[in-house]
Order: sequence, then C-alpha cells, then structure tokens
Amino acid sequence: MEASERAVLAPFAEKSGDSRGRECPEPSHGYRTEFQRDRARIIHSRAFRRLEYKTQVFLNGTGDHLRTRLTHSIEVASISRTIARALGLNEDLAEAIALAHDLGHSPFGHSGEEMLAECMRDHGGFDHNRQSLRVVELLENPYPNFPGLNLTFEVREGLRKHQVIYDPLTSGEEKYCCPSLEAQVADLADEITYYSHDLDDAVDFEILSAARLEENEIWRRTHHAVVSRYPNAREPDLHKLIIREIIDMQVRDVIMTSAQSIADASVKSAEEARRQPVALIRYSDELFQANRELRKFLYQNVYYHPRVADVNRRACEMLRRVFDAYIANPELLGEAAARRIKNEGLHRTACDYIAGMTDRYLMEEYERIVTL
Repeated sequence: MEASERAVLAPFAEKSGDSRGRECPEPSHGYRTEFQRDRARIIHSRAFRRLEYKTQVFLNGTGDHLRTRLTHSIEVASISRTIARALGLNEDLAEAIALAHDLGHSPFGHSGEEMLAECMRDHGGFDHNRQSLRVVELLENPYPNFPGLNLTFEVREGLRKHQVIYDPLTSGEEKYCCPSLEAQVADLADEITYYSHDLDDAVDFEILSAARLEENEIWRRTHHAVVSRYPNAREPDLHKLIIREIIDMQVRDVIMTSAQSIADASVKSAEEARRQPVALIRYSDELFQANRELRKFLYQNVYYHPRVADVNRRACEMLRRVFDAYIANPELLGEAAARRIKNEGLHRTACDYIAGMTDRYLMEEYERIVTL
C-alpha cells in the first residue's frame, strides 16, 4: 500500500511511508498504513462516540434529522476524501484529520464553547481546536504504554487548526506557515459542511422562510439554477436539491482553484507546500467573498435566532453552574477526574471533564448538583 501511494499520489501529497511517526514509537502494522491506523484509533475512541450526543447548532434531541457533532464529522470526512482524491492527495490522512477535528468540542455547540471559554478566561482559556489535540494526546487512554492515542505527527499537525506559525519539522530548520495540504483540505471541508448543512437544518427547523433565504446570494443563485433544471421540484425536495447543489458547487470551486494555485506555486513536495506563505487549498476570490456573506447571514438568521439562542442560553447557564460547582467542591468531579487535579490544576481538570460531556450528561449533572 505504501508503494501504491508513491506511484499514485501527487508528489506534494503526504505519503504514509514518510510519516514523521508517533511520539511513542510503535512497530508498523502488517496490513494497514500509519494514517489508516490513526483513522481507526479515532473512530474507536470514546470521545468520537460521544459526538453522537453533542449539539451541532440545534440542541441535541430536538429533531430526529438534525445534525450532531458526529454526523457533521462524518460529512466533513466524506467531503475531505472527495477533494483529496481529485487533487491526488492522501485521502486517509485528510479523512483522519476530519474525523478528529471536533473531538474536543464542548456540549451545546458554539454557545457551550463560548461559555466554557468565559469560565476559563483567567485560567488559560478554552478553544475546541486545542481541546481536540488534548483529547488525542492526553485525555483518551485506551493504551497501557502511552497517554492519548499516540497519533502520527501529520494528524496532530492537522488538528492545530488556525495556528499562525508551526514549529520546525526537524531540529535546525525554520518554522513554517502552513500545515499539510491534507490538513488544509479538512479545514475547508469543515467550512463547506457547516455552511450547507446549517442551512439545511435551519430550513428543516422552519426558522428560515423562502423570502429570507432569497436574501442570500449563494442560495438565490443556486435556487434559480436548480429550478431551471427541475421546474417541477417542490418542497421538501426542492431545498434538498439546492443544498446538494451548493455542496457540489463549493467542492468544484475548491478543487479547481486549489489545483491552479498548486500549479502556480510549482510545489514538488509536501515540505514545499508547508513552506508556502499562504494556504494553497482555497476558494476562488468570488466564492470566498460569497461565503463571508453566507457566514454573516447564518449568524444573523440562524445562530442568533430566538428558537436557537434562547434554548442554548438556558443550556449554557447549566454549564456555568456545573463548572462553578466543581470549582467550589472538587469531590463532585469523581475519583478518576480528581486524580488529575495535581498535574493539570483544578480549573483545567473541570474544563476537560465538562468539555468531554454529552449534552444529556451535562443536564443530568446539573440536576444532580442543584438537588444537593
């Protein structure tokens, strides 16, 4: 399989046989590449399973067809594979990064993340991207010989999302500006997924009217294209066709624009791609601007909509109360978590414990604590 990668993948793709390895060396596997092993470790982790019960946008349990963190991660992985395959990149690596990118997300979606960040404001803060790295490097403990999942350097690098500068690959080399192209693919696949599927869920949840949707350029343009192709389409099928077309348009744009930017940069290796001043996986300028407007539209009309914000506000107040209770009485954390206070500190231990909770478990903890 490693030989096949060298023969088939582009010169600037990451090859599993060239991986910089793991923090704790392990013997190679007989019939799985290093990135395939990472993917399996992520899928079989407890943190990955808990994503099924964590909110994406709409509070988990409020609708049978609404996205959760788990379905979102699977959709990001699917789009990552499509883009990586089209560009000759390593699909296994892009997929592993995509599957792990939200492992550190708190309960109650971005509202929960903001509340946990506020609780940790004077104690190192909280960011779900950094927390995902903590999960795979420290908090998951399925192996007796090392902490975490002991993933390869390349997957862990891809989880350092939004990092401005990266440490040298080897001693004596310069710092670099960009992660692997596969990590860049997973990053944009994440955006494509939540742009399109948050729209989809908002329509299903009936908080976006047809008139309001027509205010957004991407929806309006795509709607007209779909109706011209399927003049007899009606709801609920019509908006599904529009969402599918938005995803396809975004993916095609990223593939075409990125292929051209890679060619223009004349990169011949994965290391050269990392040392570019800007990311090579990108949208066209036109779509980049349109997506900025779409993001603004979603914040104004979906994320801060009363039916979303009011529920999330009440849930986040539960999160704050539980956090404060743990700080006031660390014994509430339980024996296993409390053992980590000596090394990690009380606030970080409480933060790690809450970040790992599902929506349901946090609400159960709230009920337990308020009745004490």
